[in-house]
Amino acid sequence: MIRSTDCAPNSPENSCSRRLWLAACLVLLVVTGCTPAEHTTEPTSIAGTQVVSADGDALGTLSLSSSCIPDAHTELERGLALVHHMNYVEAEPYFRAALEADPECALGYWGVALTYVHPVWPDSVSPELRAAGEELLRKADAAGHKDELEAAYVAALAAYYDGENRSERERLTSYLDGWAAVHAGHPDDVEAAVFHALVMTAVGQATIEDKSYQRQAKAGEILEGVLARLPGHPGAHHYTIHAYDYPPLAEQALDIARRYGDLAPENTHALHMTSHIFTRLGLWPESIAFNTRAAAAAEQRTAEGEVSLHHLHALDYLAYAYLQQANDDAANAVATKLQELSPPFQNHSASAYTFAAIPSRLALERHDWQRAVGVAPRSPAEFDWDRYPYLEAIPYFARALGAAHTGATADAGRAISELERLEAAARALDIAYDWGIQVAIQRVAAQSWVAYQAGRIEEGLELAREAAEMEGLTEKNPVTPGEVLPARELYGDMLLAAGRNAEAIAAYEAALERSPNRFNSLFGAGRAAELMGDTARATELYRRLLEVCSGPTGARSELEHARMFVDAATHA
Repeated sequence: MIRSTDCAPNSPENSCSRRLWLAACLVLLVVTGCTPAEHTTEPTSIAGTQVVSADGDALGTLSLSSSCIPDAHTELERGLALVHHMNYVEAEPYFRAALEADPECALGYWGVALTYVHPVWPDSVSPELRAAGEELLRKADAAGHKDELEAAYVAALAAYYDGENRSERERLTSYLDGWAAVHAGHPDDVEAAVFHALVMTAVGQATIEDKSYQRQAKAGEILEGVLARLPGHPGAHHYTIHAYDYPPLAEQALDIARRYGDLAPENTHALHMTSHIFTRLGLWPESIAFNTRAAAAAEQRTAEGEVSLHHLHALDYLAYAYLQQANDDAANAVATKLQELSPPFQNHSASAYTFAAIPSRLALERHDWQRAVGVAPRSPAEFDWDRYPYLEAIPYFARALGAAHTGATADAGRAISELERLEAAARALDIAYDWGIQVAIQRVAAQSWVAYQAGRIEEGLELAREAAEMEGLTEKNPVTPGEVLPARELYGDMLLAAGRNAEAIAAYEAALERSPNRFNSLFGAGRAAELMGDTARATELYRRLLEVCSGPTGARSELEHARMFVDAATHA
């Protein structure tokens, strides 16, 4: 919708009379106790605008008002819808098209600068783009087509950009304050609410030591309120999934995740994003179905001729899900597809993560230690690995574990030295998420197995416990479906190998609380229960494993063992 005056009938505040009513309530508050909340029993639904891309792809429903001319406003809606799907590269041309149609359109300048800021992604705005964004916001300030609300949008984004020598976390905190102010001043404005919730989620994600998830829960509450008013809003769907992408909260987003893919059925990231919740809940068939669609959609919509980060991101989630089902042929096919891709590749952390993680997963998830030794770092060579030391670390983690398990102590030591180097490089990066501790967890876990395999059992167990406890204080980043091997699960493996079966069950079950229906944790817990003589518990865990792996599977000895045990227990 287009607003040319501050009190237009179609403004987000509904009308001038609505604002006059609010003012009257405030005047009479002491006498009558009149508040807007007392007069609102249900959220007021709004129609919004169905947005489609220039190619005709459905993008969802927005309720954006602007002072720009109609042709520019249409482009603004397209750009903003794509921002809400986190298709930032694809969004920028639409905002520039808005400026071509209306050079005085403040939200056009704002929109271009908005595409540079990715609150929940593991990156930060480069100095070059930060300077460009500041210049765009100066032009937005000077633009003639804006009203008070649009000026507030510009100010909220400026809160991120303003100031030199500030960390990414400091910028996100200021950004949150900016959108909180807009939302407080315009409580009926949908976009203010959505951006407030997004940045609240980002700040909560960066604060990994806070296990109360209060920010995330509050953000989800705001977004659910938006969906009650505007059920087709793309950002409210997308950001609710991010807000609830934590073990205690994930169930609350399951229905929203299942709807999001239908909202924009050709949009690769919308299709993929559903699987964040499916992965959190161990719903592998749904994760596979949506990531298959997401990968296919991304192949049809490349980013400036490059292999899209969204295509690669979906492949990683696909490989992870297939491995938990023991569908090794399908996982190998994903790896083959990855190897067959030709550059150029979109330079993004999701791309780097996929290249580093898939070969490592295929070896580590199957405990193929010889294959793990051969995982190649910095592959493909054409990729800009220097930007991602925390992801370059993943193959070295695989190599260290593989070498430790195959007795190649010197090779393990060299891989651990690389992890130490990359940990220091990761800690030096200006990213809100703490990648340094993630590399540290990998380093300590690898060191634990070197010690254990060398016969230093207690030292190995203590280091494995330390890695598991470090992991328990963190949260996974959205760029990954899960750790290539969870430290808590590795601790369980070591306890099981040491014959400490009761402790092993506890470790595996803790791993399953964080990552339900993981193949190795289910089997490990079942095996520990079996060795303790707890037939009922072992049978239950093995049955769960067989249910998870009820489709095509590879020749994994663990599955055959589970089948034989369950058959024997059933016929005993």
